[in-house]
Formats: sequence, structure tokens, C-alpha cells
Amino acid sequence: MTKEPNRAAEMAVFVRVVEAGDFSGAARALGLSPSAVSKLVARLEARLGTRLLRRSTRRLALTAEGEAFHVRAVAILAEIEAAEREAGGARRPAGRVRIASSASYVAHVLAPLLPDFLARYPEIAIDIVQSDAISDLLADRTDLAIRAGPLADSGLIARPLGETPLIVAAAPAWIARHGLPITLDDLAGHDLLGFSYPRAAGTWLRSSRDSASATPARVRVNDGEGIRQLALAGVAPARLAGFTIRDDLAAGRLVPLLVDRLPPASEPFHAIYVGRSDTLPQRVRVVLDALSLHGGVV
Repeated sequence: MTKEPNRAAEMAVFVRVVEAGDFSGAARALGLSPSAVSKLVARLEARLGTRLLRRSTRRLALTAEGEAFHVRAVAILAEIEAAEREAGGARRPAGRVRIASSASYVAHVLAPLLPDFLARYPEIAIDIVQSDAISDLLADRTDLAIRAGPLADSGLIARPLGETPLIVAAAPAWIARHGLPITLDDLAGHDLLGFSYPRAAGTWLRSSRDSASATPARVRVNDGEGIRQLALAGVAPARLAGFTIRDDLAAGRLVPLLVDRLPPASEPFHAIYVGRSDTLPQRVRVVLDALSLHGGVV
């Protein structure tokens, strides 16, 4: 089998010979012997089928073909160096990053941090896909996915983004119509809000009279932010992530229910991606770092 020539190495040696003006100077710079450098240039000329250098006892001179080849070789080597710098992260982060996340996380965590992030990295663009459903990162060409709840075993890598308490709350308008629940039984007979798909966090309300049975949600939504809006409208109580209703609770738009009656519950959040963190493209890595630093949930 014929060995493929290392064209980039041959170009680099040829350019160094031209810069040094002789084989000896190029050999010292490259850490090779003068005879090795001379043989490499001769092999390059033989492969190209043309003479690149005129040799004399004092100095080397470029032929017309050598001048043209030298110009192209310098440009090609510069492109190779630039490509390696960019791939290795030496340039400013640039490119488009596709993020899959719930509407709740986008509204309450991602949106507040994006202005400063985009100002800091003007060459990065962001695509956001809002969905509470679990996406296939490879099929959807997603760089990062923000997921709530315990993680299933997979080949994906996860970075923790913190935990949020799960809080049962209702709007003052709902409380005015139905009264403030004191026990689980007080709430068990009322309409509830919930998700329209299975959640790892489980069904959030069980009657004290029958701990094995859960009160079903009469109104179900496939999006956490949608559940929050319905709760704010006084449709029914809901169990919501603490970070999504922090301001609502402080402003009195929602009221926590059964604080001393329900066991504490929380839900972890993770940023999910494909591949090892040390091989992530720089554009993705800086987004991931920003989420880890500023995108945590509590």
C-alpha cells in the first residue's frame, strides 16, 4: 500500500527553507538534519513534477513555480492554523446554540440571564424550543436540554442546575369561593390542576382517608407555565415549582396551601448534552457555564 504523503508537513518545511534561505538554517529551526530537509524538498519536487528551488553553493532561489507554490503554501498553512485555533477554542465563542427547555424555565430563569449573556458573547445566537416533553437531542439536533425530575439512565451527560421546592398554591379568588383548606380532606373534593403526561414527581395530592388513592386533576395541561396561568386565574389549586411562583407568592397573587400538612417535596433540574464536557464546542460550553452559574433553580 502506498503511503499517503503528509502535504501539510512538506509545505511547512518548504516554507521554512524559503524563510531561512538555505537548508541548514531551516534544519536548525525544525530540529532536523540539513540532509533530511534537502531530501524532503527533493521528494516534494519529484511528487509535483517541477523544480521549486534553484540551488547554488551560496544560496537558494525560488523558481517561478516555486514562487507560486510558496504563496499558496503560506496561505494554506495559515488556514490550517486558524482552523485548529477555532476548533480548540482560541477564538471568541461563535455560532448558534439550540436549547430545548420548558416554558417555565425559559420565562423565569433563561430570559432574565439572556440579555447579559448575549451582550457578553455577541457572536453567539440562540434557538429555543419550548416544550415540557423529553426531546431526542441527536434527532432534534439539540445542543442542550433542560430537564426536570430524576434522570433516566442514558448515554447523555448531565450537569446539575439545582433543586426547586414543589409548592401547592391557589389564587385568592379561588380561596374566596371555596374557603382556605385546613386539611387534605378539605382539598380532596375540589378540582385540581395537573400535568397531562406522567411525571416522575408523582401525583401531588393524596387523601388522608385513603393514602393509596390520589385525587385526579380535573384540568390537565402539558406545560408548567400553562398550569401557573390557570392557577393565577383561580381555576383550581396546583402544585408548582417554587422558582416559577416566587414572585406570585410574594405579591399575594398565589397563596400556599397546607404548608404544615404536606410532606416537603422538591424537583431537581439538569442541563443535558451529548458527549464529554471537555469536547463540547466552545459556543455550547459558555452557555452551559452560564446556566450553571446563573441558571440554577431554587
